[in-house]
Amino acid sequence: MIDTPTPEEIAQHYKAAMDSVNLINAGKPQYTTDAQWADRLDRNKRHLQIMLAKDFWTTEDLTPLRTAAA
Repeated sequence: MIDTPTPEEIAQHYKAAMDSVNLINAGKPQYTTDAQWADRLDRNKRHLQIMLAKDFWTTEDLTPLRTAAA
């Protein structure tokens, strides 16, 4: 049986995905090494790719997720 997330759970997933979008769009912090940034960027892009593959989205604007995951 596949659980369908509630609207509140979908909103939380979207918020978490937008946290990744915002982190990516903010760019590399000064205190972060290049290697740390590459790892953080990779993990957040993978998170967005996983979220974009979900089929529970309703009216959420997924454009920022797609753009940041590219």
